[in-house]
Amino acid sequence: MTKVITSGKTVEDAVNQGLTELGVSRDKVEIQVLEQPSKGFLGLFGVRAAKVEVKLLAAPEVVPQPIKPAAYKPEVDALLEDVAAKNPYEEAAAFLKEVAAGMGLDVEVHIKKQRDGHIFNIAGEDLGMIIGRRGQTLDALQYLTNIVANRYSESFVRIVLDAENFRQRRRKTLEDLAERLAGQAIRTGKEVVLEPMPPLERKVIHAKLQNHPQIKTLSKGEEPNRRVVITTK
Repeated sequence: MTKVITSGKTVEDAVNQGLTELGVSRDKVEIQVLEQPSKGFLGLFGVRAAKVEVKLLAAPEVVPQPIKPAAYKPEVDALLEDVAAKNPYEEAAAFLKEVAAGMGLDVEVHIKKQRDGHIFNIAGEDLGMIIGRRGQTLDALQYLTNIVANRYSESFVRIVLDAENFRQRRRKTLEDLAERLAGQAIRTGKEVVLEPMPPLERKVIHAKLQNHPQIKTLSKGEEPNRRVVITTK
């Protein structure tokens, strides 16, 4: 496989998906943007997916040359040292506070470390704007916060944003919805197609019903319009 066409919420998402499928780094491919994503709330969310073509470059025959220390400029070294010295989580928290201030909100960010990442709990008043409709704004801010944090980290870091315990409340809502729609599918004998959901929310539905004796689930469609389908076995 020398090229793939992939899609995502942003061009960067689509490119990363293509790199994953090809199993190469960015410097080994040629990227062509086929479709730009449409913009949504605050310019952070796309309502139409970006689409790109990621194509492997022909491997050039290059004789490796030793890198001489003199080739590095002092200002470049200083910049790299400055980036390395900064804490990725503190920088990400500062970014969140700056975005919130731009929305007219004064917030605090409480950082909690977990085995598979860090949770940023946002505290303050009127956090509905931070959460957004069904958590869409919170998800968009989470995506951007992870980008900021990984700019200042040599290894991959993962941050989950939460506000007013939204993640737990939303999970409970989705699990209740999964059980109710599974019952509907059993009663009617017809498949139930849910509205488009982000990957993490689809995962909650699948996980809730994965051991159901009469029900199976699948996803269909392309991001950001990918949906869960609940049907009988």
